Amino acid sequence: MSNAPVIAAVDGSEHSLKALEWARAAALRHGTGLLIAHVLPDHAQLYAGRRSALHDASQPEEFADPVSDRIRALMGGGSELPEGVQYESLEGSVPEALRVIGAEARMLVMGSRGRGGFASLLLGSNSRAVATTAPCPVVVVPHAERSAEAETEASAGRVVLGLHAAETPDDVLAFAFAEAAVRGTTVQVVSAYAIPPAPTMVIDSPFAVIPPEGLADEGDGVPAEREMLRSQTARLAPFRARYPDVPVEQAAVPGDPAGRLVTASRSAALVVVGRHHPRRTAMSLMIGSVANAVLQHAHGPVAVVPTRSDDA
Repeated sequence: MSNAPVIAAVDGSEHSLKALEWARAAALRHGTGLLIAHVLPDHAQLYAGRRSALHDASQPEEFADPVSDRIRALMGGGSELPEGVQYESLEGSVPEALRVIGAEARMLVMGSRGRGGFASLLLGSNSRAVATTAPCPVVVVPHAERSAEAETEASAGRVVLGLHAAETPDDVLAFAFAEAAVRGTTVQVVSAYAIPPAPTMVIDSPFAVIPPEGLADEGDGVPAEREMLRSQTARLAPFRARYPDVPVEQAAVPGDPAGRLVTASRSAALVVVGRHHPRRTAMSLMIGSVANAVLQHAHGPVAVVPTRSDDA
């Protein structure tokens, strides 16, 4: 799907317009088209169907203004969209309409809450449903209240990959490496283990990053940590070969994997997680606990990546 477009789901809310800006930058990085999709509210479906609000003067003004006019402003203020950018209005429920159109997408980008969401919710029901069912990777961009201020940590701007070496599908790793490649940045691979560190061990940072060449046969490291780093190294080998110019950092950390990824999201350009456990059925509507927790609490954009078999 090298020519597949990036799709931005918009509803006129500030959350969705922030996601549109993120999606436009992603389309430019990948050299592909941008499709702006708006699922019409129930009261507008009688008028519109699958029409372009940007070019149809008969579109009801109360519907067109908050969406198409703001999109024009974001795209440069002209009456026409820039080359490579399309707009489409859709009918139906938001999750189903975006699930259908997502079949032809490189990724689908949306805000963490929509126009009708409760202010107290960190993640809206539509965002969660789309991340659970879409056939393509879904990037959820958090609203401003959740976005951390720019930080100067060493991991700033990197793509963070949540990895279970034995279970995370190849599609998830491939997405993370491709994103790092077009950004010209590092993939930081984070795996968590349940065994606590030794009482004498002091952890000075959220991640104990050890390069593969540092994994000697003997040492004072926690056995579970060292074994996990070795498993990471083996799992990452084919992707290092495919993307030789992408630097990789490996981190094996004690404790909750979701909590570690949420911490990393404060300074990451993107956090990438798999959608659900591979042993769940393809039609399962459940999202994995790690993916769900990261979506709920992350401070930056999160990509939830399905496997190719999810919609088989």
